[in-house]
Amino acid sequence: MKEISLTGIKPTGDLHIGNYFGAIKPALELAKTYDARYFIADYHALNTMKDPAELNTTIRQVAAGWLAAGLDPEQVIFYRQSSVPEVFELTTMLMAFTAKGLMNRAHAYKAMVQDNTEKGNDPDAGVNMGLFTYPILMAADIILFDSDIVPVGKDQVQHIEMAADIAQSVNANYGKPVLKIPRAGVQDDSAIVPGLDGRKMSKSYNNTIPLFVPEKTLRKTIMRVVTNSQGVEEPKDPDSSQIFLLYKLFASAEEQAALASRYRAGGMGWGEAKEELFRAANRELTPMRERYDAIMADIPALDKILAQGAEKARPIAAATVTRFRKAAGVQ
Repeated sequence: MKEISLTGIKPTGDLHIGNYFGAIKPALELAKTYDARYFIADYHALNTMKDPAELNTTIRQVAAGWLAAGLDPEQVIFYRQSSVPEVFELTTMLMAFTAKGLMNRAHAYKAMVQDNTEKGNDPDAGVNMGLFTYPILMAADIILFDSDIVPVGKDQVQHIEMAADIAQSVNANYGKPVLKIPRAGVQDDSAIVPGLDGRKMSKSYNNTIPLFVPEKTLRKTIMRVVTNSQGVEEPKDPDSSQIFLLYKLFASAEEQAALASRYRAGGMGWGEAKEELFRAANRELTPMRERYDAIMADIPALDKILAQGAEKARPIAAATVTRFRKAAGVQ
C-alpha cells in the first residue's frame, strides 16, 4: 500500500519557471511513488488577498497551471480547500488541543511581531487571526487526509512539525492513534532557480520568467537576463553564468556539453547565449503554454475538474472527522 503525500498550492499570481522547477515538477513526481493529493489553498490566501475578483481569477490560473504542467486529475486527487468543509470542522477541533504558546512561535507571526516592534508599533499591528492560526488550518489540511509526507522547503518544516505535535496531543489525550502523524519531506535546495538578476527567482524581486507568456514576450524577458561586460571573443565560464544555469534546466546533457564548450572557446556573445536559452526554453514551454491557454478558455470544465476532485476528497475527510468525533464523544 502506497504512502500518502499531500501538496498545498498557494494561489499567488502568475506562475514562473522558478515555481515550475522548484516546486511543481518535483511535487508532480510524487505521484509516481505515492498516493498523491494536491489542493488549492484558497482560504489560506484570504489572509493576504482581499480582492474577490483577484482571488477568483488567481485560483483558476494556478489550477490551470498545474494541470498544464502535467497534473493528471484521473491519477491523483486535486481539489480546492474551500470545497471540503471538513477542513474547517477539523480545524475547530484541533484548536482545542493547540497551545497558544505554540502559535506564538510560528515563524510568520514572529516575523510580523519583530517588524512591528522595530518600527515602534503595537506588536500585533496588522496581525489577523487567520495569520495567527495559520499553522492550525495547515495542520487540518494535512491531518484530514491521513498524510504520511508533506513536501516542503526548509522554511515550511516548522508547520509540519506543528501539525505532528498537534496530532500527537490528540492521540495522547485519547490513548489511541486517532490521527496519523505526518512528517516533512524536505526538498533539495538545488531546486533554487536564478532570476533575471542572478538572485533567486521570485515575484518579490521582479526577476521572474513567467511560464505561460506568449513566445515573443518570453524572448523579450530572457533578453533581460543580466550579464557581465565580457566581450564576444573572450572565453566565458559556463558555471558562473546564470544564462547557462537556466539553459541547463531545459537542455539535454549533450546540448549542455556543446554550449559549455562554446562558452569556453570564446567567440560567442551574451546575446547569442540568450538566444540559445530562449530556443531551449521555448521548446519545452510551448506545449505547456498551449495546454494552459486551452484550459483557461473553458473555465466551466476547469471548475468541474476541481469539483470532481472534491467529491473524491470528501469521503476521506469525513472518515477522519468521524473518527475524531467518536474519540471525543461528540458523535
